[in-house]
Amino acid sequence: MSPQIILYGLLALSLSLSFAADLSPLQDFCVADPQSQGIYILFVNGLACKDPKLAAANDFFFTGLHLAGNTSNTVGSVVTPVTVSQMPGLNTLGISMIRIDYAPWGINPPHTHPRASEILTVLEGSLEVGFVTSNPDNRHITKVLHKGDVFVFPIGLVHYQRNAGSANAVAIAALSSQNPGVVTVANVVFGSVPDIAGDILVKAFQVDNTVITYLQSKF
Repeated sequence: MSPQIILYGLLALSLSLSFAADLSPLQDFCVADPQSQGIYILFVNGLACKDPKLAAANDFFFTGLHLAGNTSNTVGSVVTPVTVSQMPGLNTLGISMIRIDYAPWGINPPHTHPRASEILTVLEGSLEVGFVTSNPDNRHITKVLHKGDVFVFPIGLVHYQRNAGSANAVAIAALSSQNPGVVTVANVVFGSVPDIAGDILVKAFQVDNTVITYLQSKF
């Protein structure tokens, strides 16, 4: 193998590693300033920066993760996010975090984060967690976690949590993006706007159209 081919291979590998997560900042910080665009719309990978001389402590501060979220909903869980939307100082830093509260037997339903891996720590209670590998294997990797246990969900893979006990549970998770995004499987498939055509979902899920219509009515 020629040195030139080896060099190109190493270059391709380095580029793939470089773009595996949010881009590294080129300055100390880049506090998000969504108002700076004025009447003009500027699309950038992230948010525009405010003048660093105008940055203040509150740009790098968030309070509220000590407060329990309201889990009175159909799935029995609620997520309190701390992303760049809540903390402008996270812009370009490639990190964020969330608090998740679970009612007894509540779930954080199957979903993905298209831009981040997630590492989760149980603070209270017990959680059944799992993720599914990509096609064609579709392996379901699952474990029951207890207080102090840590589990990681690889970027882009469908994953979930369920409270495995009869008391409330709490977890904190860190994500490898300032804006990890969330794609909840049931919501995107059955709650898209406009609807995905029923005959497509009938073939995909191998069920009767009445089942698809019912599921779409739920989302």
